[in-house]
Amino acid sequence: MKSLPSHTPSAPVSARRRSVLQLGVAGAAMGVLGAPAVLRAQAGPKIRVGYWPIAAGLPFYSAVELGYFKEAGLDVEPLKFAGAQQVMEAVLSGRADATANGTGSANIAIGELAQPGTFKIFCSNPSNVKNVLDEVIVPVASPAKVMADLKGKRVASGPGIQNVTLAKTVLERGGATGATVVELPIGQHVAALAAGQVDGAYTLEPTGTIGRMNGTTRVLEPGVIAKYVLGDPMAPWFGGSAALSSEFIKKNLEAAKKFVAAYGKGVNYVRTKAVEARQYLKGYTPIEGALTGEVPLAAYTMYSEFTPADVAHFQKFFDLFSEKGIFSSRLMVDSMLYKG
Repeated sequence: MKSLPSHTPSAPVSARRRSVLQLGVAGAAMGVLGAPAVLRAQAGPKIRVGYWPIAAGLPFYSAVELGYFKEAGLDVEPLKFAGAQQVMEAVLSGRADATANGTGSANIAIGELAQPGTFKIFCSNPSNVKNVLDEVIVPVASPAKVMADLKGKRVASGPGIQNVTLAKTVLERGGATGATVVELPIGQHVAALAAGQVDGAYTLEPTGTIGRMNGTTRVLEPGVIAKYVLGDPMAPWFGGSAALSSEFIKKNLEAAKKFVAAYGKGVNYVRTKAVEARQYLKGYTPIEGALTGEVPLAAYTMYSEFTPADVAHFQKFFDLFSEKGIFSSRLMVDSMLYKG
């Protein structure tokens, strides 16, 4: 086999080669800078957002499906969990960077008490008798007319300390003394009531709408937390919140600001185009078909929209958990609010 002749390049050739390489690197950099935001997002941090499948997460679902995060150059990964507590634990352990609306505010607070400085709430979803998220439902043929009629009965609640504590408080303050609270996944509430396994359920939408539409349950009372915990049926109960981890904000300040802004676009979309927004419940929640047009939608308050009265109502909710001994100490809501 014929050997190739050896060749030592002259200085001018080496210089030219270096120039070509340098131009290539510069061109690649310009290519990235000139690329669409969707492509540039690949180089940024992945933002893992935990959610559980309830209607309150609609601004997040909408922002994902409408491409608001991608437009901002962000790589957002939705992570579905069985309950709010698991969402909080994922952020606490570093497996998620944020929570979507609907994640229990008290669950987030428990995580904050465990590791102070971890969570910053940038959006909350208040509900009351008008903007219904929470309710107590009973079988359609139940003789119960008021809360006190559940005295001594078995009442389901969603899993986790926030749901159980609130269910017990509502029943106690509503006169249903001696009622037993049974933890059940929210998706099982309607079936459990239909089968006679429980006599009532403190639940969250879309459960009440599902039961009403299939003819098995009815709402005994809506907006129960505002009435029985806050003392005013129209008071805002900030039961669910979207939050970012402080560590993510510290390490990725600009990405965090873009994320909150894009999420805010999702909130505005739900506020102004509620009918169109409802389609994005499908795939993220059990809500689909005719149900998407029936389920009540929560209200939303961005971090920049909180009034002193809002913070006071939020604080009253947190203080219940301090009084019940669920929180190890009193936690001030204002210290947890994202400042922008």
